[in-house]
Amino acid sequence: MTGAVTRIRRSCAAFAATVGLLLVAACGLEAGSAVPLRVEPGSIRPVPELDGVQITVGSKDFTEQVVLGYLIEFALSAAGAQVRDLTNIVGSNSLRDAQIHGQVDIAYDYTGTGWINYLGNESPIPGTVEQFEAVRDADRDAHGMVWAAMAPMNNTYAIATSAATAGETGVRTLSDYAALVNSDPDAAVTCVGTEFSVRQDGFPGLIAKYGIDPDKARKRIVQDALVYQSTADATQCRFGSVAATDGRIPALNLQLLEDDLTFFPKYNAALVMREDFAKANPRIIEIMTPISDLLTNESITELNRQVDVEGREPAEVARDWLIAEGFVTKG
Repeated sequence: MTGAVTRIRRSCAAFAATVGLLLVAACGLEAGSAVPLRVEPGSIRPVPELDGVQITVGSKDFTEQVVLGYLIEFALSAAGAQVRDLTNIVGSNSLRDAQIHGQVDIAYDYTGTGWINYLGNESPIPGTVEQFEAVRDADRDAHGMVWAAMAPMNNTYAIATSAATAGETGVRTLSDYAALVNSDPDAAVTCVGTEFSVRQDGFPGLIAKYGIDPDKARKRIVQDALVYQSTADATQCRFGSVAATDGRIPALNLQLLEDDLTFFPKYNAALVMREDFAKANPRIIEIMTPISDLLTNESITELNRQVDVEGREPAEVARDWLIAEGFVTKG
């Protein structure tokens, strides 16, 4: 698939997700598009039970999600499934609706998103395994959704600063950051994304948890993509809200502040499927678990970096990683 075709399909996907799932068919996305690159079996061998089975893979519309979606697509293609690509759906709720209504069969999603956004809980569960088990059990009971093959990677929110600012201020933890805000607000101006600025698991909850005086918190709301460079430059702001596994963090030499009071929820990636689909295709979890096991913060951050910093295509990055790890071979 050419880059132009990919961009056209994704533009159509974004439009459909924005105005509602009723328009999906009009954009030609009901069955998705072909997987963009061919792969052959590696350590993932053809599975007779999946031979020719039609599977639609989805993802949200940011780099990490698209990469994760392609990991599923290539793995299941190598196993013999007839895979359709419906990555790059705009927003968590649109992907969720697509899964519930059967337009997407499988996707990676995040435990914190499931617990807070989909299930409506206000307080996260401390502990990675405990949070996974809580969302797994509750979502199965409430909506018939299966969570499985949780990865070590935790794409949670974080507050970052430049190495220079960290050295100058001595701020290493969020408690240090809170003390600086309360004592010298102008030294702790913080760039935050629009959503982070209002979410209870974002800035409002952060300042409450760490005892920051709201009147002293100097925040500047900017587009998420601009937070990273603005924080690195330390001109508009000296701190910024980031996603912990974003590839721009190491590229810009940003440092994440330790969440020493464990405020931020766990956002470990895990496979999500409808229960009927999971029961009909039990080998999928077996195929995907070794892949999930290797998705650490370090490995996914590097894949994200290759896309966001080097400008590589997400599909190529995902395929090449699977080849390097021996799961598939080049088609």
